[in-house]
Amino acid sequence: MAGNRRLAQMAETRAKLIAAARRAFAEKGYAGASMDDLTAEVGLTRGALYHNFGDKRGLLAAVVAEIDGEMAAEARAAAATVAMAWDRLLAEGVAYIEMALRPEVQRIVLLDGPAVLGDPSQWPSQDSCLRATVAALTMLQAQGIVRAVDAEAAARLVNGAALNAALWVAASDDPAQVLPKAVEAFTCLVEGLLASP
Repeated sequence: MAGNRRLAQMAETRAKLIAAARRAFAEKGYAGASMDDLTAEVGLTRGALYHNFGDKRGLLAAVVAEIDGEMAAEARAAAATVAMAWDRLLAEGVAYIEMALRPEVQRIVLLDGPAVLGDPSQWPSQDSCLRATVAALTMLQAQGIVRAVDAEAAARLVNGAALNAALWVAASDDPAQVLPKAVEAFTCLVEGLLASP
């Protein structure tokens, strides 16, 4: 009984810290966010932050994982509204790129995330996206829609193209102007996988 209560309290502490960090990182950026202000806002100590995340970088990794997971779920939901399997693959990539217009996604996931956490393609959250893309391409290959190329290699390139398009949109001086160019180029590149374009 006491163990369950302790686990629930730990989960609540983590959730409070992640929510506060998410707000702080979105408003002030990683460098400008104060861990003292963040912990005070939710009535916790820096010790709670260090116990749960190790340091500020660990907290950013948790925030990025949360947002990235939400982005992946939203992209899958966008794809689920499309009837044809090939169009679902495109819709998921385009939805991911379009999320680069959101200020929170831009700042936390696409700008600060890579600067602090390194190559986004190596983030744990990207692994599930890769597996899903491999599965989709394997199915499309079995149906004769996609060329017979290594599914993992193709999935890495498709996901990399979507990620880099989103990074470009987020880092540009005029994201709204860059977005249609990025989506058009992404679509052209991915269509190169079609068995009969």
